[in-house]
Amino acid sequence: MHSLSHDHIGTRIARLRRARHLTQRELSDLAHVPYSTLSKVEQGVIPASPHVVGACARAMRVEVSSIQGQPYADELRDDELDVLIRPIREALDVYDLGADPEVRPRRPEALHRESEQLCAGVRAGEIKSVASRVAGLIEEGTTSAHTVQTREGWLTLASLYRTAYDVAAKLGYPDLAQLALARLDWAAQRGSDAILGGMYHYLRALTYLREGKYRTGNRLVHLGLSTLDGAAPSRERRVVTGQLHLGAAVMAGRAHDADQAHEHLGEAEQIAAETGEAMQVYWLAFGPTNVGVHRVSVLAELDQYGEAVEVADRTRIVAGWPNSRTSHHYAEVARSLLWTGDIDRSFESLIQARKAAPQQAKYHPMVRETYAGLEAAHRRLPDSFLSYGSWLGPAAVH
Repeated sequence: MHSLSHDHIGTRIARLRRARHLTQRELSDLAHVPYSTLSKVEQGVIPASPHVVGACARAMRVEVSSIQGQPYADELRDDELDVLIRPIREALDVYDLGADPEVRPRRPEALHRESEQLCAGVRAGEIKSVASRVAGLIEEGTTSAHTVQTREGWLTLASLYRTAYDVAAKLGYPDLAQLALARLDWAAQRGSDAILGGMYHYLRALTYLREGKYRTGNRLVHLGLSTLDGAAPSRERRVVTGQLHLGAAVMAGRAHDADQAHEHLGEAEQIAAETGEAMQVYWLAFGPTNVGVHRVSVLAELDQYGEAVEVADRTRIVAGWPNSRTSHHYAEVARSLLWTGDIDRSFESLIQARKAAPQQAKYHPMVRETYAGLEAAHRRLPDSFLSYGSWLGPAAVH
């Protein structure tokens, strides 16, 4: 029998609760989480859903990342990823200093190709490779943008800032992700791109989704849709509009507003029928596949896990779909299968999440919480289950 981690999300909630001199009943009332659910989460009997994590974080006035244990410092150090964070932060700090006389940037066309390669790398799940390159490219792109003063130069820099956001968000550095988004907005304004401005609001809304601040996230979605109204009609505008609706659907699902969630899914589905698969438009992977994947996510957020599994079984991932999105989808499916009691298939989905994008899966809180839930299930699992925990690192097993 595998042993449950001594530091899963439930133990962190309990530790923070006691530090604030709250009983389980008091936290349950403050967070509007059923007492039985909170008790079982703290014991590790059931995994904590994002809704529960967000509600407890708001009630105790702490960051969601504190409850999730992010960033996973030991694992980042072992994978030599921690040393890549500071250069990214330093590169983001020099945005307004003008051209650096010691930096000799390549031609704008070459920098644009590099920025596109980084976007593709993130979608392929190559986090370490991208993280090792993005700081230097931001410095080069910053000097180039200030030197050439063209729309294309600013938009290339905005793309590099977006990649910095992706890396920070996936590795569990929300403050750095917020900083990268602020820089993206700064560059997008100089590039006068309303569509990119709408996408900025979408990405910013996602940061509030992760923090359990759904009202603010929803306001950002509406601001993003209003921003897109200022863009000329195009397929790109429709894609970003559809993606905003998908983000809003998950937001509403996590807030347990089923009507709003399904309304946004319906809007996105109509747009996807028009655009078809648009995997490389702003690297959002929008299209019918993404609508189906988000439907699974929304149903899980609404605690309708059986329905989520049924939709997942009908959803087919199209060829060429990004590994990063595929990995996230399998993590969502694993969570739903665990809640339905299908332990074996849940672990199979965790394996699929790892296979699709191992670097991303290793630092995905949902993967770790689902693994902890499988440990708590007290069921015989294959020997590969223990090796999976060893791969996740000391924060997952002991």
